[in-house]
Amino acid sequence: MHFLLLSLPLYQLAESLPFPILYFLSSFPISDPSLKTTDERSMMMMMKMPWRRKTRSFHLQLQGAIGTIQSPFLFLFTNYCHSSTSTLEDARFLTNNFKSASFTHLDDAIASFNHVIHKHPLPSRVPFNRFLSALVKMKQYHTVLSMSKTIELLGISHDVYSLSILINCFSHLHLVDLGFSVFGKMLKLGLEPDVVTFTTLINGLCTQSKIDKAVEFFDDMVARGYQPNVYTYNVIVTGMCKFGKTSVAIGLLKGMADRGCEPDVVTYSAIIDALCKDELVGKALELFSQMRNKGISPDVITYTGLIHGVCKLGQKNQALALMNEMVEQNILPNVYTFNVLIDALCKDGMVSEAQNTFNVMIQRGVEPDVITYTSLIDGLCISDHFKEALALLKEMVGRNISPNVFTFNILMDGYCLCKQIDKARKVFDLMVTNEIADIFSYSILINGYWYVSSREAPNCTGAL
Repeated sequence: MHFLLLSLPLYQLAESLPFPILYFLSSFPISDPSLKTTDERSMMMMMKMPWRRKTRSFHLQLQGAIGTIQSPFLFLFTNYCHSSTSTLEDARFLTNNFKSASFTHLDDAIASFNHVIHKHPLPSRVPFNRFLSALVKMKQYHTVLSMSKTIELLGISHDVYSLSILINCFSHLHLVDLGFSVFGKMLKLGLEPDVVTFTTLINGLCTQSKIDKAVEFFDDMVARGYQPNVYTYNVIVTGMCKFGKTSVAIGLLKGMADRGCEPDVVTYSAIIDALCKDELVGKALELFSQMRNKGISPDVITYTGLIHGVCKLGQKNQALALMNEMVEQNILPNVYTFNVLIDALCKDGMVSEAQNTFNVMIQRGVEPDVITYTSLIDGLCISDHFKEALALLKEMVGRNISPNVFTFNILMDGYCLCKQIDKARKVFDLMVTNEIADIFSYSILINGYWYVSSREAPNCTGAL
């Protein structure tokens, strides 16, 4: 076994990309008939790798980031022990499980993999790719990396799809630089990357907040003649909106049709949400109308962004109208939609309307979360309905929803307002014990002691 060595022209090609590519030298062995013995290979590697020491440090850094990847030989050993006791029925089950990639538990997947890699002849690359893709959907990224190593050791060559799977795993593990290492290997093997490969790398850069490099790589992709699809655009548009480049995202949206790619609901929703967060609700509503005129139906994310925007401007009636419009179009509001509206109503003192919205939420089968309850408890405390707030807290705990630091802070503040400083202190001590108290917790308690010593208590003694 020897390691990936880039020839000078290919190395220069990699260097010409928008940013340096880190080559993960210790992961992906390939065969080379020109190197016949282990000693010769080692000597050649030492001569051609002046940066070997740096690479070793980088490999240790990788292990620290994602943990030690299970040795591929462990799979082989496990399979050897398993196969000696397997029945014919078990063998058929494991083979079918591998082919269909229909497993639901990681142990079943590993057992199927260990069985299949000892079959003769071995499956082709295609079923292995399908199998690894199923593991990616289960978010078993480390396992995919380890199994991919085993597959390569068995002599099954990579293709674009298999290397794109590895890039996807590294991107999900927030190791996009290693994804570009695999990209470098793809070029070395003479494989032509496709739009999925580029999109996966762009997504990895956006995930790691490297939006400028993502835009640069996107432009480089287009300059090299690759046609981005709508998913590619959605990834880059969403990244731009997330990092405050909404105007650039709008420009990209306008240019999509010219490049032969029509935007979809995801493209529009990302920009509408960003505009609403920037309190540019008028522009968001214009884009919303443009979207519908093009025959693109809004979804729950589109409406949630708009409802959030109009709520920030204090337009609660328009928010309720949008919610009703959603329901009329059979678009079920989700917990985030309800949370936005409930929080806005509570902050505006419309607690009764917030409670009604909460009841509608329950009736429609949407499970409330800690944010839902915290917003309502806050609204009730502000409105001097402390007894109802405590009842809601008990209901929340009864649903196995754990209060967070905001919930406890609101509860402390409520006790302080009612001059129940001893109870506020008990809540504070509980927070300190559980290491969740923040600077606001201390401020609330300090203000509570001052409030109790300087003012009359509100009429809430009976409410406790």
